[in-house]
Amino acid sequence: MAMATCTQLSSSSPLFHPQITKKRFLIPSPATISVHGFSTLRPKSLSLSHRCSVSASAASSTVDVNEPVKKSVRTLPFRVGHGFDLHRLEPGYPLIIGGIDIPHDRGCEAHSDGDVLLHCVVDAILGALGLPDIGQIFPDSDPKWKGAASSVFIKEAVRLMDEAGYEIGNLDATLILQRPKISPHKETIRSNLSKLLGADPSVVNLKAKTHEKVDSLGENRSIAAHTIILLMKK
Repeated sequence: MAMATCTQLSSSSPLFHPQITKKRFLIPSPATISVHGFSTLRPKSLSLSHRCSVSASAASSTVDVNEPVKKSVRTLPFRVGHGFDLHRLEPGYPLIIGGIDIPHDRGCEAHSDGDVLLHCVVDAILGALGLPDIGQIFPDSDPKWKGAASSVFIKEAVRLMDEAGYEIGNLDATLILQRPKISPHKETIRSNLSKLLGADPSVVNLKAKTHEKVDSLGENRSIAAHTIILLMKK
């Protein structure tokens, strides 16, 4: 911001006039005068002492750039999150989906119980809340999560959701696997997922798709899941 400096004219200056004892600045005032039929603001003189006090006042109102700016966090009425997970299917492991043990000749190779559905639901909740993903909160480098039931992760995600003041509006999940067929187990899985989330079953939807024998999913070598969730402010 440019600031005016306080200067004086000496009597030897060619601009000096005997009737001028102080240098004055012209600023607009509310009063108006008429010149050639047009209205214009009447100039008003500002004395040197007044100018200095205005400059001091302006300086005191400037913002200190070193002062940290506090960012306010918006409370949103709705939040949307997406979760995705994929695990290899290997012989000798149980196949657990949505907390339900599904009979199959292969299961998920993972650090915990490898529940692909619960893992992606947890990620969807964390994503909606703007939090780190499941791998950061429950790292596979931590031995205490070795073989852990994924219901533990769901309960923590629900706790964080409650703490933030949100509840589930609705959830839509899709399982992708070639085998086994999920239709005989779908309602059991959906009911258990609703119970773990503390949500009414009417707001929890579950679909299952094959991968048309394409790549590892279609060759029964892996299983994947997607989840989209809507959270609403309580």
